[in-house]
Amino acid sequence: MEILGATLRICVEDLESSVAFYERLAGGTAQRFERGGVSVAAVGCFLLMSGPERELEILRKVSATIAVENVDEAYAVLNASGAHVIAGPVPTPAGRNLIAMHPDGSVFEYVDRRAAT
Repeated sequence: MEILGATLRICVEDLESSVAFYERLAGGTAQRFERGGVSVAAVGCFLLMSGPERELEILRKVSATIAVENVDEAYAVLNASGAHVIAGPVPTPAGRNLIAMHPDGSVFEYVDRRAAT
């Protein structure tokens, strides 16, 4: 499994003012979508999330988002390496993802940009 990059996950109260700051910082325009009542803006290596506290409480448990070529391959490698896949793979607005807990207890989201089949 090749890791293509990582995205820092940041929960914010005011998405609009945060997006403006991170767009200036990263020098790009945010890609936006909604998922499960949470507003999301992806800007460079930052993933900004805003929404109901009960949803953000869950999202804060995920340390980072790891981009991979293929989530199915990540699933196989994670399982073979002693990780516990908590959810997925499932389709998302940007591709597919899964959530896994590593043997040390840290939790990561793994994503690819493949359309659901």
